[in-house]
Amino acid sequence: MRSGSEAVEILLVEDNPGDARLAVEALKEGGGNRCRLHVVQDGVEAMSFLRRQGDHGKAPRPHLVLLDLNLPRMDGREVLAEVKADPDLKRIPIVVLTTSQAEQDVVSCYELNANCFITKPVDLDQFIAVVRTIEGFWCQTVKLPPR
Repeated sequence: MRSGSEAVEILLVEDNPGDARLAVEALKEGGGNRCRLHVVQDGVEAMSFLRRQGDHGKAPRPHLVLLDLNLPRMDGREVLAEVKADPDLKRIPIVVLTTSQAEQDVVSCYELNANCFITKPVDLDQFIAVVRTIEGFWCQTVKLPPR
């Protein structure tokens, strides 16, 4: 359980620098000190961060992962499968945040135990609103599992 003053650690796995920057800005404006965002650009780096390996040896264990599906080196589906199969990581909620609208992606992500699936809006204001909604729900409303 986190204390009321502890920031929610969020790992954003996003290879699009523009989307990552927008998410950072939206969380800064909406989340204040409630959330601390860490950004990695591919699935291999995400697993290194989650397992605190290599350059991420001192990385905090995130309370939440925002995961894009179409990533270089190791795609989001592989990351999702690996995290949910790992006894040390499987409790971390994973929000799939992707441009995909494919029903097959929705189904496969839920079959891999994603906590939710959100299609990124193409409209800038809607994208910011979605990120703020995620922040409000996961950083303020729900009780997250202990890390």
